[in-house]
Order: sequence, then C-alpha cells, then structure tokens
Amino acid sequence: MRRLCATVLIFEAIVIGLAIPVAITIEHRSHTMALVAGGVLAGAAVVLAAVVGRTGQGWALAVGSLLQVAVIAAGLVVPAMFVLGAIFAALWVIAIWLGNRYREAS
Repeated sequence: MRRLCATVLIFEAIVIGLAIPVAITIEHRSHTMALVAGGVLAGAAVVLAAVVGRTGQGWALAVGSLLQVAVIAAGLVVPAMFVLGAIFAALWVIAIWLGNRYREAS
C-alpha cells in the first residue's frame, strides 16, 4: 500500500504544480494566490507520500483522503482540476483497496 499511495501522491503533486501556471495565465488568478494554494497542496502531497503506509502513520491515509477533496475543490480555481482531482481520488481509493487486499492475502 505504501508504494501505491506514495506513487499516487507524487504524481498528484506534479499535476498540481503544473496547474499553477495554468491558474495564472489562463484563469487570470493572482500569482500569489496560485503559488500559495498550489504550493501548499503540492507540498502536502509530497510530505504525505513520505509518511503514508509507515507503521504508526495510519493518520496519513485519512489526511491523504482529505487532500483528495482539496484537490477536487481546486477545480474552483482551475476547472480542469475537477476532472483531474476526481481521477486522482479514484486512484487513491484503488491504491488503498489493492494495498489492503494484498495485505490480507499475505
């Protein structure tokens, strides 16, 4: 589960980072707002990727799930994030499901 969830979060951080210039140039949002919002979301994804799945870090799955909601909500700034956030939320759920399934089989 650790590897799957961490992979989803790292790729999500990359997509969030790429949404920052889109918010500035296409959606005409302020540089500060786009950098702060995108930076916080991307940074949170990277930090969670580092701790998710470790022993005693079960809270990271819950916080990661909240992050998925926040990324979908980023669609209010960049509408494409509604779709991308939903895709990453689905990948997040699948990663948790597959991780639990593998753990039960072991």
